Amino acid sequence: MSGILEAERIIRAHQQRAPVQTLDIAAALGLKVYHVKDWDDDISGLIRKDDKLGGPSGYAIFVNGNHPKVRRRFTTAHEIAHFALHKSLIGDGITDDGLYRSKLSGTIETQANRMAADILMPWHLIREATDNGLSTVAELARHFEVSRSTMSIQLGVPYETNKADAA
Repeated sequence: MSGILEAERIIRAHQQRAPVQTLDIAAALGLKVYHVKDWDDDISGLIRKDDKLGGPSGYAIFVNGNHPKVRRRFTTAHEIAHFALHKSLIGDGITDDGLYRSKLSGTIETQANRMAADILMPWHLIREATDNGLSTVAELARHFEVSRSTMSIQLGVPYETNKADAA
């Protein structure tokens, strides 16, 4: 697969309805996704070049299978973003041949987080959801299968935790 434009075309083709299916996007990009059950909680995911475990692209995404579904979805989208945006850095000796979130520069991580949010919560689907009566952060977060804090960030509104949000 060639470049960011092709990756964006594939991603857009999978953003027809919410929740956007990250595993389908990964497969269409030639990425194989694995959920790992024996990781510490502080590791969310990584992407690495792996001719044995990777999909047709030769790259594999590993996601902490112990994390909640909304976090696994964001992690998968985040690693897809690294593949689209930072492919040249993958396998370049960064933290044992993988891209771990905690080991990269703030700029690279911010770019991947921004694209991950746009993958999961594209504005055309947010508008459609609000036009159909979803009006709270909690309703939108459930609809898009993301956390309330992630939805708040995407919408640019303050996120305030309370007992109702803890659920």
